[in-house]
Amino acid sequence: MPFVVGAPKETLPGEKRVALVPSVLSPLTKSGITVQIEAGAGVASGYPDKEYVDKGAVIVPDRRTLFAQADVIAQVNTYSANPDAGRGDLMLFKKGQLVIGMADPLIAFRQVKEMGDRGVTSFGLELVPRITRAQSMDILSSMATIAGYKAVLIAAMQLPRMFPMLMTAAGTLKPARVLVMGAGVAGLQAIASSRRLGAVVSGYDVRSVVKEQIESLGAKFVDLGLETGNLQDQGGYAKEQSEDFLRRQREAMTKVVAASDVVITTAAIPGKKSPILVTADMVKAMEPGSVIVDLAAERGGNCELTQAGKEIVVHGVTICGPLNLASTVPYHASQMYAKNVVTFLKNMTTKEGALKVDTADEITAGTLMTQDGQVVHPRLRELLGLPAMAPVAAPAKAAG
Repeated sequence: MPFVVGAPKETLPGEKRVALVPSVLSPLTKSGITVQIEAGAGVASGYPDKEYVDKGAVIVPDRRTLFAQADVIAQVNTYSANPDAGRGDLMLFKKGQLVIGMADPLIAFRQVKEMGDRGVTSFGLELVPRITRAQSMDILSSMATIAGYKAVLIAAMQLPRMFPMLMTAAGTLKPARVLVMGAGVAGLQAIASSRRLGAVVSGYDVRSVVKEQIESLGAKFVDLGLETGNLQDQGGYAKEQSEDFLRRQREAMTKVVAASDVVITTAAIPGKKSPILVTADMVKAMEPGSVIVDLAAERGGNCELTQAGKEIVVHGVTICGPLNLASTVPYHASQMYAKNVVTFLKNMTTKEGALKVDTADEITAGTLMTQDGQVVHPRLRELLGLPAMAPVAAPAKAAG
């Protein structure tokens, strides 16, 4: 039986994104699924109510009504990722209701349990497995693309020199030297964007396997001469490193940082404090007027001096610790996020337009946090100190 999916207005302070945009609704409505949008939910990201109506959505005047009618709630920030401003949503959830969105599960696991206590079947999209079939559902990659692009614009605005080399009647202007630390999605986008602006770009990552990707974008790969054989996990992320490795890395990186006009850091480890890659001494060695943009600021920062959400100047170096950069480009960030959400939702929708939570599916099982009043995700249960759940017994074969 077709169901109702609702997208409420985001309540996290400063959040301008919306979980569903008009252009992605067609695959849902063609399956007989009813789409409800809280009035004004898309306005901040550039999607007025009329555009939703034109694509077959129903505008619901208030949040309480939306939560009461929807079988599925699609959000950018679920309650666990927005525990202060979003606390009111807890009382609006219905038993058995599906909640899909960013949940910050490895940090806010206690809030995830609160959703479980309400009987919600919740999915944390940060947990989407890094497999080929799930690439179109990977919200971390989508939002990192936005962050990497915006980080370069922030750096260009703060730097007291131009990025490209220019030959003018007034003389030749040397290009800016940009160092990008971390070559995940955000780092590669930062490298590409810096190159487009004409900078001389270098890229560093503990995973030597990304050297080819960095060089394919026209940047120089920084080789510190460190042993980097086993520094990538099965999901393709950099592993958390020992303090000894980080110390040797910082020693070798000092000269590289000092020679850079702009340093953009992107190294984040899910559920962990960000590793310190740029020390106070490195900052002191940089030329006055240089800029650091720290994309890991939310988890403590890759720069020792970063202050989350602030721009500070130390030794003449501007250090930016931006938060939620994807929300500063809300039109396209919402478009990408909504496509991820719809693809994820369609993965759980039958041909008849009914919902099916199939835990035999790797994507569904990997993102499922709570079900039937319990926290079911193994890693979250471990963080909560709960015992592992007993495996479901396979049905007995009939004799014959």
